[in-house]
Amino acid sequence: MDTLEIRNVKKKYKNKIVLNNISLSIKGTYGLLGPNGAGKTTLMKTIATLIPLEEGTISFGDISWENDQSVKPLIGYLPQYFSAYKTMKVYEVLNHFAVLKGITNKERRMSELDSVLENVNLYEQRNEKIKNLSGGMIRRVGIAQALLGDPKILIVDEPTAGLDIQERVRFRNLLRKIATNRTIIISSHIVEDLETICDHVSIMNKGNILFEGTRQEILKVVNGLIWEKELQPESVMVGNQL
Repeated sequence: MDTLEIRNVKKKYKNKIVLNNISLSIKGTYGLLGPNGAGKTTLMKTIATLIPLEEGTISFGDISWENDQSVKPLIGYLPQYFSAYKTMKVYEVLNHFAVLKGITNKERRMSELDSVLENVNLYEQRNEKIKNLSGGMIRRVGIAQALLGDPKILIVDEPTAGLDIQERVRFRNLLRKIATNRTIIISSHIVEDLETICDHVSIMNKGNILFEGTRQEILKVVNGLIWEKELQPESVMVGNQL
């Protein structure tokens, strides 16, 4: 599998530095961890060609981001706020996205729609309207549209935002399932999301990479700085009462 090489990427909005000379080598499942405003979404949108590359270079094998038309077929993207027409059925939504992605052959398109629906465990709900789906199911529709065209690079921004605990676990399991033979980049401010999915993690803040390494290397860095303690219910402060 090729490596996504990001070298010296910079981005400014007016006088504010949003990405400050970012250089990363991304392969497998890769997490971007940081608070809101860290620059994660800007970096991911730049990789997805939704924001133009101003300074620096990005490449994947022999494909360069200087020619964004050659990059687009490589990319599947799920934004943080994915939405679709609520009165449309799941199958109709995905068919619409498939056409937009250039899958014009009807036989191929129907086959691919069935395949991605099976992959995200939504085949039984294919004729349900979007408005009748849970938040977790809508996120799975979002992943399904991102998988159309079998992209080599899948970009997922805040994958479990707004989901309850059970839906969050299901979505993490789904991301692990589809990680084979593709690069997946996941942005989150929730440590558990990246801890259970990603092989490598970068910590971002204010447009800078503060740390990059494996999960094990991050655990070594914070060793002795984080503690866990089990408390009994009667010892926990509630309001002004013990």
